[in-house]
Amino acid sequence: MAIVQNRGAPVQVSVRGWGWQHSGRNNQALHGLDLEISPGERVLLLGPSGAGKSTLLHALAGVLGDDEDANEMGELLIDGRPVHESRGRTGLMQQDPDAQVVLSRIGDDVAFGAENLAVPREEIWRRVPAALESVGLNLPLDHSSSALSGGQKQRLGLAGILAMRPGLLLLDEPTANLDPAGVVEVRDAVRRSLDETGATLVVVEHRVSVWLEVVDRIVVLAPAALGEPGGVLFDGPPATVLAQSRDLLAKAGIWVPGHVPEVRARITNPSDAGHPLLLEAEALALSRTKGRKRRPVVPAAVVPSVQVRAGQALSVTGPNGSGKSTLALTLAGLLAPVSGHLAALEPLARGAGPEPLKWRGRDLISRIGTVFQEPEHQFVAGTVRDELLFAPRLLGRGEDTVDELLVRLRLEHLADANPFTLSGGEKRRLSVATVLAASPQLLVLDEPTFGQDANTWAELASLLTELLDAGTAVVSVTHDAAFSAVLGGERLVLGAPADLAGAQAAARMAQR
Repeated sequence: MAIVQNRGAPVQVSVRGWGWQHSGRNNQALHGLDLEISPGERVLLLGPSGAGKSTLLHALAGVLGDDEDANEMGELLIDGRPVHESRGRTGLMQQDPDAQVVLSRIGDDVAFGAENLAVPREEIWRRVPAALESVGLNLPLDHSSSALSGGQKQRLGLAGILAMRPGLLLLDEPTANLDPAGVVEVRDAVRRSLDETGATLVVVEHRVSVWLEVVDRIVVLAPAALGEPGGVLFDGPPATVLAQSRDLLAKAGIWVPGHVPEVRARITNPSDAGHPLLLEAEALALSRTKGRKRRPVVPAAVVPSVQVRAGQALSVTGPNGSGKSTLALTLAGLLAPVSGHLAALEPLARGAGPEPLKWRGRDLISRIGTVFQEPEHQFVAGTVRDELLFAPRLLGRGEDTVDELLVRLRLEHLADANPFTLSGGEKRRLSVATVLAASPQLLVLDEPTFGQDANTWAELASLLTELLDAGTAVVSVTHDAAFSAVLGGERLVLGAPADLAGAQAAARMAQR
């Protein structure tokens, strides 16, 4: 069912000498940016991680914030008017899916934006199911929004924006956490909406190939190494930009089609069964919660068998909502399984006992390091440097590795910045760095390459291959096939039809 929409007025965007400096930062996120986008144009906005892409989108949506210590220069205009006078004309999908979930039921959440625009009730409830179906979120309208996976929340956020029918559609990494089928489904939903409304589009996505057949223009923001961040490096039709500047774009970290950055190769044999066994699970039924008074639940999945060995990688893949993040949190000792067996063996437990869920916090972080799907959920300090120092100080260790991690993950220029002001890709690298600072034996990483340009992706992947060769185990939840190939090891696919039948049977057994 297509979204039936009345053709609205597409938006004209004017950016004139615009810049922004976050509170507490020495450097500007963007500087002297000049950009004109005609009504109905479809623009792919590219640039390395930290180039100011998300900052620009938030500014155009009028939600950059009103921090009096921030510094703004130049002007942003929507149809010739300041952005704060045009908020009803724009719709922003943010990098963090959790940041835009407002209401407890998915139908109400999709309706929320349109309600705030005073769309008639009858029209809203014609739009809501059509928007949900368009993005492939085929769930009842009263389904709990908190029960969605990260990828499903991305679809939910997009559905809410499509139901608003804005004149300017601003999408920040809209397919980053989606499975391959979901990437195509969401992209095509956006294209259908644009065809029907004529809206203007600005989409930020690191991987160019996803949007090439949708957009008619590519704008590349210059990395800091080539001048002040935020200046326009390239601007033109996609074929022209890619043909004339492919090598320079690749060098700047842009994911140009066909280019895979060079990554340090594994030295040890990743399939060597002689590595010590650290963690094992059998017939593991998963669920985020059993609820109060152990109310019956249907687990996200049943995992027949998992073995995690030192120096080996395990990549967990599968459709959105199949239980990948829940498995990661369960293996990491942060969630209890519904049923089944999960045990840490002595090379990992080292006297702490076989159940990671019962370990003290200090014992856990020195053995298992977890990177959450939402980086902000693990930030506890006021600066990037203090964030990295938290674990070593808690464990009474030296602070030697902190500076090295800052450099390796390209965060040294942000050492004094507030973690919450970083870009999405920078937050992800910081979340990985905070875990590595504790030197755990097992890393559990949920979408570790989210928001990374090609250069930071390669640095992160190379660092992980070094850790694998040194004996660290790495479990990663990922849709990034290139990343899985670089790390090697085993692959676990969740979401097969048999998983649901097994999950339902396990739920019945767990309630007996």
